[in-house]
Amino acid sequence: MNPHLVHGGALQAALDQFGGRREDWLDLSTGINPLPATLPPLPSELFTRLPEADLERDACGAARHHYGATATAGLVAAPGSQALISLLPHLLPDGPAAILRPAYGEHARTFAAAGRRILAVASVEEVPDDVVVAIFVNPNNPDGRRFERRTLLALGDRLAARGGWLVVDEAFMDADPRESVADEAGRPGLVVLRSFGKFFGLAGLRLGFALTTPALAASLAARLGPWAVSGPALFAGAKLMADRDGIDRLRCEIARRATETRRAIADAGFTPQGDAGLFALVETPRAGAVFDALARRRILVRPFADPPDWLRFGLTHHADEAARLARALREARAEAGL
Repeated sequence: MNPHLVHGGALQAALDQFGGRREDWLDLSTGINPLPATLPPLPSELFTRLPEADLERDACGAARHHYGATATAGLVAAPGSQALISLLPHLLPDGPAAILRPAYGEHARTFAAAGRRILAVASVEEVPDDVVVAIFVNPNNPDGRRFERRTLLALGDRLAARGGWLVVDEAFMDADPRESVADEAGRPGLVVLRSFGKFFGLAGLRLGFALTTPALAASLAARLGPWAVSGPALFAGAKLMADRDGIDRLRCEIARRATETRRAIADAGFTPQGDAGLFALVETPRAGAVFDALARRRILVRPFADPPDWLRFGLTHHADEAARLARALREARAEAGL
């Protein structure tokens, strides 16, 4: 498998391997909303001045309200939640970390790069008593599993009682925020990560937030340094997170797109799995062959090296794309001998 294709959004790598023009391709390899929010008008000075404190204050205030965090919770903005993931291994207590697997691979990669011992777990119940950090993605990427809020908070309490920490990555929670623990941010030993770009469809802005204790938020901010987030990202983020009607419209549209995409997958004889609004998982023993067959038809989905029988599908833009996906999947299924 081309190693450049195992992260979503690698359209250029697909072009290099399978050919075609960029405009020929239907890129379903990410979990990013394909119908993005409309950017507010951006004052030109946002591009000519360093971001000032009022921009960050407004963005963090809008995020606090949008995510339901209390006034006493610590909150820090970052250039994407990936930047926060990279910092956490250096700020959380030393010791082994229990990390959900399979899940977003950057959590394990950054802890391993920091020299931390990692214990892979498949459920909350598998978290051993000797770990100091546990990391869960909710809803999980890539399989779309959801973990109950009460179960995660109980785990967080057990960890905090011995000085440990629970990290809950809620990058895909905005589309359907049930089971979110963001409103509990500020309690000891809890870190909640949120991604702005996936739900709003504006991943290129690079904006994310950590909701946690004031002390850890201050440590994260110190590591990030001044002017970590661009002025345009802070300005647009503040405006869009404060638009409650716009957020409701996005959620309704994502739900429609998810229903249509899952129907297209099912119509082709596959079973869409998971409960994440922005993507669906398909498990098939010939995943590699199906991936290649789709790519030859200029449709890019997300393959996996581990486990190799999974494919993840982002959302189609409209009914014509869904019909194109269903046709291509039926042909891919036949070619793969399924």
